Amino acid sequence: MFGISQVEGHDMYLGLPTFSLQNKRVQFGYIRDKVTKKLQGWKEKLFSQGGKKVLIKAVVQSIPTYTVSCFIILDSIIQDIEAACARFWWSTTPDHKRVHWLKWSELCRPKSKGGLGFKDLSMFNQAMLGKQVLRLITRLDSLIARVLKAEYFPSLGGS
Repeated sequence: MFGISQVEGHDMYLGLPTFSLQNKRVQFGYIRDKVTKKLQGWKEKLFSQGGKKVLIKAVVQSIPTYTVSCFIILDSIIQDIEAACARFWWSTTPDHKRVHWLKWSELCRPKSKGGLGFKDLSMFNQAMLGKQVLRLITRLDSLIARVLKAEYFPSLGGS
């Protein structure tokens, strides 16, 4: 009508899925795939442990940040991401497996407690969602609070 073409099949918008699938493992598999692709693109033999630490903390663990602030991510997806990070951390070459001397959960402890300070993605997911809840209950005049109130609690006089 106005010369605007309609796009069929929006899968993603702003990096998030636009619709909800029954199979959440498929829906959020793109996060695991991005992390795996990023890790495989780096040649492990070129990095020191310090370099690997920086890459995991600054790049890999920042990939799912926006998604985990909006959705509950399946534990299986989180475990896949953490397993890929652990393989990258402990390996010296892409085709050579090494012993994992510590569990990933030990590496995720704070530096002051003997860990390396990597993010526990499950706890990070809960923290980011908790932040959204706090924003909803402390800013009742925000757009999202008004929309949710009007949709789910119309008897309360959604504005």
